Amino acid sequence: MILMGIILAEAAGVYDGKYVAQTQSYGPEARGGSSKSEVIVSDEEIDYPKAMKLDLLLAMNQKSCDEFYPDLKPDGILIVDSTFVSQVPTPKAFQVPFTRIAREKLKKEVVANIVALGALTQLCPIVSPKAMERAVLARVPKGTEKLNREALRAGMAAARRAKKVWLAAPAAPEVPMEELLDSY
Repeated sequence: MILMGIILAEAAGVYDGKYVAQTQSYGPEARGGSSKSEVIVSDEEIDYPKAMKLDLLLAMNQKSCDEFYPDLKPDGILIVDSTFVSQVPTPKAFQVPFTRIAREKLKKEVVANIVALGALTQLCPIVSPKAMERAVLARVPKGTEKLNREALRAGMAAARRAKKVWLAAPAAPEVPMEELLDSY
């Protein structure tokens, strides 16, 4: 999760020319514990480096989804790794099996975060696909560029499919204001 935040910040800031602030926090465990990365992206200078209410939440596991979903704005975008998030708190979420794609299609579960970054470029306008690819390739270990490029593209393709499913899903009916007022 931390590397994802760093790559996203570099893609938006270095390659797309936006203002960026990136912070990170870890649980007490040395490895395998919880971690959180916040990335603020703006067209203007950033006054405060911490996210107050989230426009986007990318949750790679159930614990993160449960813990951070309340911080998401009502019209914010929720993207979850459906490999590990089975209880999605809203029908408006984009559900993409990042880890399963990495494991089954790419044979390397370790690139699930790159699959997720590819999906992010298709599901929200925060960063361009070209900037994301440049940032990924600048950060990954030498010799893994092909694998990571494939992971990024697999995420983009999966997100396009998820978006079609999401757009085809019936929307929750909007209750007219009069009915809301009459119910009191």
